[in-house]
Amino acid sequence: MSGTAVAVGLDLGTSGVRAAALDAAGDLVGFAAAPFADAAETRSPAAWWRGVSACLADLAAACPLAAVRGLAVDGTSGTVLAVDEADAPVGDVLMYNDPCPDAAVVAAVDAAAPGSSPARGASSGLARAVHLSRAPGAARVLHQADWILMRLSGAAPLTDENNALKTGYDLDAEAWPEWIEAAGLDRARLPQVVRAGAPLGLAGSQGRALGLPEACRLHAGTTDGCASFLATGAARPGEAVTALGSTLVVKLASARPVNAPAYGIYSHRVGDAWLAGGASNSGGAVIRALFGDERLDALTARLDPDRPTGLDYYPLLKPGERFPVSDPNFAPRLEPRPADDAVFFQAVLEGLAGIEALAYRRLAELGAPSPVSLRTVGGGARNPVWTRMRERALGVPFLPARSVEAAVGTAALVLSRLEASE
Repeated sequence: MSGTAVAVGLDLGTSGVRAAALDAAGDLVGFAAAPFADAAETRSPAAWWRGVSACLADLAAACPLAAVRGLAVDGTSGTVLAVDEADAPVGDVLMYNDPCPDAAVVAAVDAAAPGSSPARGASSGLARAVHLSRAPGAARVLHQADWILMRLSGAAPLTDENNALKTGYDLDAEAWPEWIEAAGLDRARLPQVVRAGAPLGLAGSQGRALGLPEACRLHAGTTDGCASFLATGAARPGEAVTALGSTLVVKLASARPVNAPAYGIYSHRVGDAWLAGGASNSGGAVIRALFGDERLDALTARLDPDRPTGLDYYPLLKPGERFPVSDPNFAPRLEPRPADDAVFFQAVLEGLAGIEALAYRRLAELGAPSPVSLRTVGGGARNPVWTRMRERALGVPFLPARSVEAAVGTAALVLSRLEASE
């Protein structure tokens, strides 16, 4: 790698913290990763900060940070924590996939929120926020990325509208809506919201202590899903990105927002574009549970994508689906099970490809463009046979992703704002 680092992105993912530095041309000049030691660290603010500290130290060793002009943070969408008056964490963190522990709170949010709001439902980020706001000593509720940004800046907490979306933020009015009060949360206990990538203040004392120069300006970040999209190079309407991780997530660039909570569909705004999509409960976690990681290479070698199994699977670990079907009682389909595990494995992959195809059809039915190209991120992208199955099911060109690292996408978001200001 060569070049001078001018933009840094920090990614707080489910497996650890990652940092990427880009030069003025958008080329990667430095990268660092700090994995979480266990599942407990995934939901530990202290572990998040240790990871950020380690990544910036490693990044500084790989490429000088003296010329860095901007930094932003992405975090897992819908992960929230309560803080006290001194902005220290209070109680437990509720992660993006944690159901709200109080069904009455979920019901109150559903009763107060408009039908099109992404804050509705069992996976509501707002419901988690309402619940956490009631912890003893809680003064306000922040998103994961907000807390890291606040520590780096030393300023009052701010959030971006991508992270705020599932907490009920109104993208049209660009404000926290009044109905949030009826759902049980004082809006004054939520952070001020700005657009993703917006330039904020300069790095504070803690940021400078980690190697950021005095002239480094912090920027509002985004969610890890939006960051992953940006990292691939997709941008124009119709360009799609599928993330094949523990879950199957699709995002599609659109000229207009598409929101349909009945199907688990919502849209983020990034710059002048919209990213429409949703997340299925199916994905890599199902494959891991059914087959184990150690068998995948051997089973893949026995796949024959030119001879479909004809089995109509919908692979889930338990009843309940979010997207492209939104039904908490939706039943898995994994029967009949062939005696040959390789055939069973192929049928599961065919089922996942079918879910992905249905997801993009659903988006098109509701007003998004049909995909014109598709890029893939996540561990599943490394399986060439599965890729052939997906190409057949979707019928669009598959393009290489410029990067599969969300931290690169967050750094690219910063870089775009630096270029716009010149």
